[in-house]
Amino acid sequence: MTGGTGSFGNALVGYLQKNNPPKKLIVFSRDELKQFDMARQFNQENMRYFLGDIRDRDRLSRACQGVDILIHAAALKQVPAAEYNPFEAVKTNILGAQNIIDACIDKGVSKVIALSTDKAVNPANLYGATKLCSDKIFVAGNAYAADKTRFSVVRYGNVIGSRGSVVPLFLEKRKGGVLPVTDERMTRFWITLEQGVQFVLLCEEKMQGGEIFVPKIPSMRITDLAKAIAPECRLESVGIRPGEKLHETLISEDDARDTVDVGDYFVVLPHTDWYPPERVPEGKRLPEGFVYRSDVNEDMISIDGLKKILDL
Repeated sequence: MTGGTGSFGNALVGYLQKNNPPKKLIVFSRDELKQFDMARQFNQENMRYFLGDIRDRDRLSRACQGVDILIHAAALKQVPAAEYNPFEAVKTNILGAQNIIDACIDKGVSKVIALSTDKAVNPANLYGATKLCSDKIFVAGNAYAADKTRFSVVRYGNVIGSRGSVVPLFLEKRKGGVLPVTDERMTRFWITLEQGVQFVLLCEEKMQGGEIFVPKIPSMRITDLAKAIAPECRLESVGIRPGEKLHETLISEDDARDTVDVGDYFVVLPHTDWYPPERVPEGKRLPEGFVYRSDVNEDMISIDGLKKILDL
């Protein structure tokens, strides 16, 4: 797993070790301190901690030796940082994605799942644009892998409790009696770490290569989140940051034309001639004009629901 020392990586390792420990579980990341901290928690015999950067193709190739399944979670994800350091995001999120594809094909990795974001849909910031490129690269990777290696993408929204989440900020700021919100109209898709882990593992089982999997998840209003965390606080609008949107989209109107609703999730199919009809999952085609956006999502979390999720 690339980016294995992040919030998702820690949750995935914990889940696998508890429920279905693999013969070998490799954590690939560039931060030795985070690996050291993680190794104190997960020190089972099947664990391997591999220092490296996805920008380094040779190091990736060495790490992929004998690997059956790779989950790609490494990325530069902070919107302001990517706006200020654009080519650093390009080198990690785009060139790093190509390195993973090349290394996995060369080493015969069977399945690759890349984690994406709602910000990759109709991107308004550089981070989203790099993840859109990454998604396209992973889908196209199937065209020349000749089924030796299959690539698919999982796309979902903000992760509750992950690093960079607004929740820790609100918990800290409530001591001062004022919560800063960028815009009171803002909405976001939300998913828990455990739900994200379980969905990724489900997609790994279902993937044929070339699909973008999108879970059906709830949305929340930023004002409801603030009221759930600190109902006694005053809200202060500070304005939308560069590259931010009022609402996020998981399936655009254009994507919807190639999307199948299979029940608990959607599957965006590749718009290519190399994806055989027999691979199309059973489900309903989406109606013309369909869009899956956080403000029009029928599943909106209430204030009480947010309190329950956050254990407040």
